[in-house]
Amino acid sequence: MSPPPRAAPSRLAASAGAGAAAFRIAAAALWLFAAGAAHAVLDCEFNGRKVNPSDGSSTAGKTGLMRCKDRETGELQREQQIQNGVLMGLARFYEKGKLAREHTLNAKGHIHGLAREFAANGQVLREAVYDDGQEHGLVRSFYPSGQLRRATLYPAVGADRAFVEFTERGQMSALRCGEVPMLAPAADDARLCGFVGGPSQVELFDTAGVLRSRVSYLAGKRVRSQSFYDNGKPSVQDEIVGRQRTERQFSSEGVKRRETVWLLLERNAVRQREQEFSEKGTLIRDRRWDRAGEPIGDDSYHLNGRPRSKSVYRGTGDARTVEITEFYDSGQRAAHGRYLVAGRGRQLPVGTHRRFSEKGVLLAESNFDAKGRVTRERSWDENGELLRDDEVFEDGSRKTIMSR
Repeated sequence: MSPPPRAAPSRLAASAGAGAAAFRIAAAALWLFAAGAAHAVLDCEFNGRKVNPSDGSSTAGKTGLMRCKDRETGELQREQQIQNGVLMGLARFYEKGKLAREHTLNAKGHIHGLAREFAANGQVLREAVYDDGQEHGLVRSFYPSGQLRRATLYPAVGADRAFVEFTERGQMSALRCGEVPMLAPAADDARLCGFVGGPSQVELFDTAGVLRSRVSYLAGKRVRSQSFYDNGKPSVQDEIVGRQRTERQFSSEGVKRRETVWLLLERNAVRQREQEFSEKGTLIRDRRWDRAGEPIGDDSYHLNGRPRSKSVYRGTGDARTVEITEFYDSGQRAAHGRYLVAGRGRQLPVGTHRRFSEKGVLLAESNFDAKGRVTRERSWDENGELLRDDEVFEDGSRKTIMSR
């Protein structure tokens, strides 16, 4: 469908537009002139006559090619097309007599169409297409050797940007897939991103040629990745199966130190389980959450594999509690108590809390009210003989019921 015709501008609007355009042209000329003049004083000429690109009157009404040279060395610095007094058309910039970059300006002073940058040997270093000052389509950059360095696709609004990077050896070093294949002919992202032939297998290298990661994509989505240490041992593994994402972290010796599992929802991910491991690989902590992200269990372990503590959550809302039991490394219970789960992870002790010796003898007992305030404390010796019995009041004062 063709766009609706635009209404003709009023004289005032046309005058204001012309003034704004003149300002942009003058500003562009000043910027271009200053860019060259930052390192050299330039002398510009148009058809053999001197002109000053920062003074619009010297080029007013002219059409043709302006050339600027370094006053001291006489080296060509810039060539710029002028159309009816406007800096418009092809612009070329030189360094030490060699073409360094070129592009085309539209009537608004914006880069429009093909733009390129060059190495001293004439090799293209960057190549892009602009649409009224905005990069559009496939943008490519190269090493001085001519090897492709990076290719980026700037698609229409609403689509994901995709890119691929290579080392100077020609090995892939980075990849980001789009919603559909879009990097050809720079890269076969239909295959690399798993749009054809099932999940892909991609290897990414650093500049020294060392394998840094392996990545698998399916229909443009990353489903598995694995990164490596310098010694080749795995560093991090990340895998998605169905609606579950699992991340594993390893030490430089290859020992798994952490594993985290998320449930993938429509707009976010909810952590479901997280396990921590010792330097030797033994489980030292195991935490679990429900589908709403609320904790349901938190267990820790001694290095000998026996329980260190167990936390069990119950209830909902303001009545939610956690019951915590602690253990000696022998397996004997060391303490037990219940807590009210308050906001921001705070826990208020409620009910009766007890601590035991390694032989299972009760050593201390504290009673708490519904607000987490201690109301009574008792203690015993290793033989089970009562040592002290105190009643505790709201202001913190005590009344000793029995003391030995």
